Amino acid sequence: MKKVVKSATRGPVRPAAARPATRSVTPATPKAGGSKAGGAGSAPASPLALAEVMRLLEAAGSEQTRRTYARHGAKGPMFGVKFGDLFKLMKRIDVDQGLARQLWATGNVDARNLAMKIADPQEITPAELDRWALENELRICNLYVATLAAESPHGRSRLGRWLGASDQRLVAAGWTLLGRLSDLDESFPEDELLRRVGEVERSLQAASNEVRSDMNRALISIGGRSPALRRAVTAAAKRLGAVTVDHGDTACKTPDAVEAVAKLWARSGTRFPSPAAHERSMGSMRRRC
Repeated sequence: MKKVVKSATRGPVRPAAARPATRSVTPATPKAGGSKAGGAGSAPASPLALAEVMRLLEAAGSEQTRRTYARHGAKGPMFGVKFGDLFKLMKRIDVDQGLARQLWATGNVDARNLAMKIADPQEITPAELDRWALENELRICNLYVATLAAESPHGRSRLGRWLGASDQRLVAAGWTLLGRLSDLDESFPEDELLRRVGEVERSLQAASNEVRSDMNRALISIGGRSPALRRAVTAAAKRLGAVTVDHGDTACKTPDAVEAVAKLWARSGTRFPSPAAHERSMGSMRRRC
């Protein structure tokens, strides 16, 4: 197992009065560029250096989790850190885009999973989002990259680029991003979402295995946007029929879109006008799970 031993030099700690206020993780009113999300709770007492974070990640790793991640496509160096342990470390760090960049540069799977949790959507660049979407090895973390993009000012520009890409990894990430924008960006045009529902109905069954799952997930998310889109998605999903995806040697299953959309609306109940509104009322998905 390759260990990262080289630490990156961190900048001087700014006085507490000079630090920016901690951002809320719950977007009150998402703007056209995407939802704003940032820290959770109070700012950390002091920043952690890369070497210390890598030491903590290594100490939390296990062979069983490494095997699980490998079954989900991870090939790079990794310690095998459970997401519950990543959450604890994320709470300690809060939001640190500089550290997130350093973690990503290690190539370590666990470091990159943590990077997607502590990244600042207001500071990440379009080029970084493109690279992270391409280099993310764990398909189960596509939601993290897509959520980060949706929370950033670059969500809509990345949507067009990713869905129009030749690389199937970007196309898959693009469909997941569409679902996240449907949930988080209240101003995203519903006629565009309706057009994409038609595109999914026409092309999902012929899409690559890598993309098919993300298209189905996007369809489900769009079905939670509004009652009109719920009806459109339900009708399209019934015409599509069963969606088959080869998930390899994992316990993952492909959800039935009709059933999944019905469950979304049942969970949102009468307290929220839609499952999308329910989602916006909670903290950032990449930081809460």
